[in-house]
Amino acid sequence: MDRKLENLKALGRETQYLSHYAPEVLETFENKHQDNDYWVQFNCPEFTSLCPITGQPDFAEIKIMYIPAQRMVESKSLKLYLFSFRNNGDFHEDCVNIIMKDLVKLMQPKYIEVIGLFTPRGGISIYPYANYGKPGTKYEKMAEQRMLSHEIV
Repeated sequence: MDRKLENLKALGRETQYLSHYAPEVLETFENKHQDNDYWVQFNCPEFTSLCPITGQPDFAEIKIMYIPAQRMVESKSLKLYLFSFRNNGDFHEDCVNIIMKDLVKLMQPKYIEVIGLFTPRGGISIYPYANYGKPGTKYEKMAEQRMLSHEIV
């Protein structure tokens, strides 16, 4: 195993699924292409959480897109983190903002956006969107521009 990856706890080991919100499972590794701007996208089509009022399950596809800086999120740890929302009661908008803020805190990316495509309940679909650009950089301006022109299809 690459010595730089030895500190990863989830990858290549038996999976431990948690039944509570668990941002501590998130892990990172070094971005080997810090001199490049490039997109990383995760599509998580089986996200579930609970309505904080009724306790009923909510289902969504969560899309995470980011431009990494020094650190990148390890995908298995991200899967376990997203799974940890399964028994957590939060509104759709809260889930998307919590995910984005946890990933910003973890990786400090140049830019990140998170979209939740929640399936209808009561005849209404909710598609919250949140983004972040590193303050004082072109990515902050990019975040503002993408927020103002954002359109979910």
